[in-house]
Amino acid sequence: MNKGGPAGGIGGGPGSGPTAAAAAAAAQKQKTLLQRVEGDISNIVDNFSHLVNVARVNDPPVRNSQEAFMMEMRAARMVQAADSLLKLVSELKQTAIFSGFASLNDHVDQRVVEFNQLAEKTDRMLSRIGEEAAASLKELESHYSSSTQKNIDGEEP
Repeated sequence: MNKGGPAGGIGGGPGSGPTAAAAAAAAQKQKTLLQRVEGDISNIVDNFSHLVNVARVNDPPVRNSQEAFMMEMRAARMVQAADSLLKLVSELKQTAIFSGFASLNDHVDQRVVEFNQLAEKTDRMLSRIGEEAAASLKELESHYSSSTQKNIDGEEP
């Protein structure tokens, strides 16, 4: 009686995992994000090492003001790189949250389509069974009405 329909391939059918294009896009995005992380971290390290090198105290006042300006500039660059890393972390969190919802929504949509197809198939089968039952009942009624058993049953009080 079980004729295996669209629901027979649960968990293994096409569309149950990411497509090749989606996987390639995800790999490219991951590569880009890793490059941003590496760039921001190297920027922070470079600016910190320059900041430490410039932090020496010297006697000439002009030299000290130049070094103070360099320190402020390096510190500002470190803050910008750290801010960029924080934005990247926020973007990663949002991507993880929303991509999870997107794939979940895609899976739900796919299952809705499968169940709608299964419901239509079931409705067709039920209507066919109903028609066959009605035809069989009609045939049985015609046999009964023309049979001798009806005449015998009809004569009894």
